Amino acid sequence: MRKYHVRIWEGLRGRFPGSTRCVILIDGHPKWDWLWAGVNKRLREELDKIQVQINEEKTKQLDLVKGDSFGFLGFEFRRLKTRTGKWRVNYQPKMQARVRLMEKIRDVFKRHQSQPLTRVRDLINPILRGWVQYFRIGHSSKVFGYVKDWLTKKIRRHLMKAKGKQGFGWKQWSTKGLYAIYNIYSDFTLSPRKVALVR
Repeated sequence: MRKYHVRIWEGLRGRFPGSTRCVILIDGHPKWDWLWAGVNKRLREELDKIQVQINEEKTKQLDLVKGDSFGFLGFEFRRLKTRTGKWRVNYQPKMQARVRLMEKIRDVFKRHQSQPLTRVRDLINPILRGWVQYFRIGHSSKVFGYVKDWLTKKIRRHLMKAKGKQGFGWKQWSTKGLYAIYNIYSDFTLSPRKVALVR
């Protein structure tokens, strides 16, 4: 799997959002090598029609087969081998995206550590829902699992501190029951809709 990364700037008629980027993925099998020239030619022809020019200095051509990776719209793309031995493009939330989410949630818990969990819930639910809805495609399940485990511990510590106790209260509440009782966002599942990147 290879990637053609294009940066575009607006002409007089072309109207794109700021820093518009176009990512084109091509199968890495040698039989598709001829596509490189064809894609480049066709892309430029179509952009010329709307008077949009490619920013050559910021355009990159990467080869995922050789271990290259890239970030796009909060996702990290790289080539990985599946358990069955087949190669595929893996895309999941970037580390920075996960860290920013956890920092926001941690800040809410810290600022409301003396308040009921329901107050914390009202603040973190919209954050969680928005983040998960955005990233619930591709191969985000592992990252989702990590975030939910971390969140579960934050919730448990908040409740135990309110009782003046140590630990996480593993014997007091089941994780499923904890989320249900306090109505905390817990739909950390991937969308059944798949985004096809390669044939």
